[in-house]
Amino acid sequence: MSVGPEKASALIVGGASGLGAAAARRLRSEGLEVTVADLDVERGAPAAEALGARFVTVDVTDAASVEAAARAASDQAPLRVCVCSAGIAISERLRGRAGAHNPESFSRTVAVNLNGSFNVLRAATQVMADNDPDARQERGVVVLTASIAAFDGQIGQVAYAASKGGVASMTLPAARDLASAGVRVCTIAPGTFETPMLAGLPDAARDSLARAVPFPPRLGRPHEYADLVWTIVTNQMLNGEVIRLDGAMRMPPR
Repeated sequence: MSVGPEKASALIVGGASGLGAAAARRLRSEGLEVTVADLDVERGAPAAEALGARFVTVDVTDAASVEAAARAASDQAPLRVCVCSAGIAISERLRGRAGAHNPESFSRTVAVNLNGSFNVLRAATQVMADNDPDARQERGVVVLTASIAAFDGQIGQVAYAASKGGVASMTLPAARDLASAGVRVCTIAPGTFETPMLAGLPDAARDSLARAVPFPPRLGRPHEYADLVWTIVTNQMLNGEVIRLDGAMRMPPR
């Protein structure tokens, strides 16, 4: 997307907290009209208000809900950027003390992380395809969020790794599908970041995760994810790529 005087809007799905909230802040600071979409109204609505952004409730597993969010974002200005960071994580072994992996928890994880990402990608790009092309003949950019678990899934991450692996795998064909419309697609695969998902861990566990990162030996910071989102938005040659953001970390089996 070219950065110029034309007004543009961004839809941040999963923008109530963590990585999505950081992306919303960054894109708002760059002058885009921002719509924060999340199930978490209690955190999302005040966070959006503080940014001068709009908040809409969305359930990523419901295609109609996502379509409504995309339309709402485009009401403010042409929808040029969409970031999807909504997701859930579970820890469950295929064969654990309680028995075999619950198929319902597997299906739920895939429904939110993979099907939800597809729903966002589908809805946002349908709206973007109707935009007038910008100075670079581009109509929009979608940034999805996978995880290094897509490649280095740990014990207990069968469902999570499968869902995030699906997001990574659909990135290139999605970019190829949308090339004729002038819409780009990239995916960020974060490592261990300071997010609400890790906030509940004991300090010792968080410290252990930080030490496992070769360099810098710490957890990632949400603004670093947001910085990469902005790089993807502004660098037109970034398309169809899955970018690891992990300080050279490779997850051990457990």
